[in-house]
Amino acid sequence: MHFALYQIIIVAFAAIMIFQGLKNYFGGKGNQTFLKLLTRIIVWGGMATVVTFPHVSNTVAKLIGIEGNINAVILAGFLLVFLMLFKLLSAIEKLEQQITTLTRQESLQDLEK
Repeated sequence: MHFALYQIIIVAFAAIMIFQGLKNYFGGKGNQTFLKLLTRIIVWGGMATVVTFPHVSNTVAKLIGIEGNINAVILAGFLLVFLMLFKLLSAIEKLEQQITTLTRQESLQDLEK
């Protein structure tokens, strides 16, 4: 089986993203929940599968009703949007944690006075 350079790069990137999620989940870092881990594995594993076996996307596209070679563009757009949403959700969760910490500290200071 012959792989193109883009296939190798995307599969490696997907493996890194899945590894990072597993490391965060089992290490208890990054507020990684099982649902986030499962979503990450499904999305990046699906991307690696589609890149490795491109005929899968044509089969799914026919099943859904999408015609033509627009599949790659739709898939790349989906991946980009997913990555942006994932980063935004992580940033929002960090902000929520910081707000909670600040609120608790302020409450404790008010209680001491």
